[in-house]
Amino acid sequence: MRAFSGLAIAVAAMIWIWAAPAARAADCGDLQTQTEMTICAGDAFKKTDAELNKLYRQIQERLTDDADTRRLLVATQRAWVSFRDAECAFRGSAVAGGSAEPMIVSQCNDNLTRLRIEDLKGYLACQEGDLDCPVPAAE
Repeated sequence: MRAFSGLAIAVAAMIWIWAAPAARAADCGDLQTQTEMTICAGDAFKKTDAELNKLYRQIQERLTDDADTRRLLVATQRAWVSFRDAECAFRGSAVAGGSAEPMIVSQCNDNLTRLRIEDLKGYLACQEGDLDCPVPAAE
């Protein structure tokens, strides 16, 4: 019985991991070919990545007068990008070498980047006096 419950948890986790990208793929319409789905996933990630970079630059601008914190931001973002890329390569390894791999990796990149965007938006919304927020409030 324990093996079954472990299997059920694993299946539920896999459904959760892949459900969000599948739902977002519907934004691309009723695509018929793997090539179309891969291009769509790549385009979605490019847009999300552009938004991430915009927010990141805004945070850098707010940290202009704080070189130490700015260096920490750069180090954190580099580490996060390394994590994202490694995590998505790992997720794509289930279909490594197959035609779906680039789509799976792009969808993963898009999902994780969206999560990071929410983090960066939170930093940009810091209130004056918020002691656990490293980004100064907007003036």
